[in-house]
Amino acid sequence: MIGTTGPGGRDGGELDGFHVGWVPAATGDMVSDFASEWEDVTFASRVWERAVETGYQVDLRVHVLRGDRLANLAELRDYLAEYHERDPADWPLTGFDHGQGSGFVGGGEAFWLVGPGLAVDVLVDVERFGADAARAVAESVVTAG
Repeated sequence: MIGTTGPGGRDGGELDGFHVGWVPAATGDMVSDFASEWEDVTFASRVWERAVETGYQVDLRVHVLRGDRLANLAELRDYLAEYHERDPADWPLTGFDHGQGSGFVGGGEAFWLVGPGLAVDVLVDVERFGADAARAVAESVVTAG
């Protein structure tokens, strides 16, 4: 599926040096890019949303993270646990080999360390797409080139 717009999906475009090759077709059409920083790590983010009765619902988020404190996979995992306010001991993750780096997947999220100081984090609405969608989107994210 890497770099393709397979059945039931569409291209997600380029984000901060990466190409998001596939997002589920039912992902909302409202797409926003923004930059932020938290605890000495910069984020380039793309968010897909859709209108719902009570406002807007986020379907998918892709973050490119850059910062010296992301030196290895363990530090990335610890950083994201703190950022997402998760208890690392209760975070059900499985090892994940992205092909461009090692990472973790679980609970609608997939993240990997591309290299020291550079990582990608993908989060999906599991109620809408199921937990496997995070891995499918993540596998489509490759260095733009």
